[in-house]
Amino acid sequence: MSVSDEAVRVGTDTEQADEPGWEVDPDDDWALAVVATVGRQLRLRREAAGLRVNDFAVAAGYGADLVYKVETGKRIPRPEYLDKADEVLDAGGLISAMREDVKKVRYPKKVRDLAQLEGRAVELQLYDPLHVHGLLQTPDYARALLTMRRPTYSTEEVERFVTARIARRAVFERDPVPDLSFVLEEWTLRRPLGGRDVLRGQLEHLLETMQLCNVELQVMRLECYEHAGVDGGIEVLKFEDGSAVGRSPAVANGRPVSDPRQLRILELRYGIIRAQALTPRESTVFVEQLLGET
Repeated sequence: MSVSDEAVRVGTDTEQADEPGWEVDPDDDWALAVVATVGRQLRLRREAAGLRVNDFAVAAGYGADLVYKVETGKRIPRPEYLDKADEVLDAGGLISAMREDVKKVRYPKKVRDLAQLEGRAVELQLYDPLHVHGLLQTPDYARALLTMRRPTYSTEEVERFVTARIARRAVFERDPVPDLSFVLEEWTLRRPLGGRDVLRGQLEHLLETMQLCNVELQVMRLECYEHAGVDGGIEVLKFEDGSAVGRSPAVANGRPVSDPRQLRILELRYGIIRAQALTPRESTVFVEQLLGET
């Protein structure tokens, strides 16, 4: 009997949920290759231990259908799944070591690509007119924001995006640290997405971040009569070798650009936005006042 046949037969014998895994993006070739390789290794080790899918599923505490999907490269195993498989198969840490192989593919490709650029940048200039920038979001704020998207994300998708978004905050922990500049819209700091408690937690996190010596955070007031950011968000990332990449909905349809002329437009707009916003010190006082009102 093949692994596939066995899984079909026993898949209905268990009521264990599939929650401990994630679907693989069919358009992400690298993720597909990594997950397929990990799944193949898990299957070979299970078979070498003389365990059928159902036997392993019972011993590991997961559904047989999930085991089948992981072994055939259709699901991304969570770290705890690999740890349990290592224990059940007495692999001496070799299976657990594959956590590093699947760690990055857990995140959507576009998030991985963005995180890679942020991880190389020595200077980041960031303006988001719609909500608190992703690098500044707390898990609760990010979760509230994602659950409001339409069409709706599944619970699994929401948690996947939250995990990826929070992982990007590693940029604040780099050594040497990059210089980060943010401009936030006042209305995004007033709207209580997820409730007042979520907003308070977000404002408190912003105040903590504003104390970092490499971070400048400025607020664009609603009452500002002039605003150079009406064409949408701006991202400009500069690298150690002098190169840069930028992105904005108003330039190249939102695609990343590195052409000096297009970058000059983005930097010009960002510079004017910063000049129109409150200074970092004024912004700190303003966020403190908002927190007191929330």
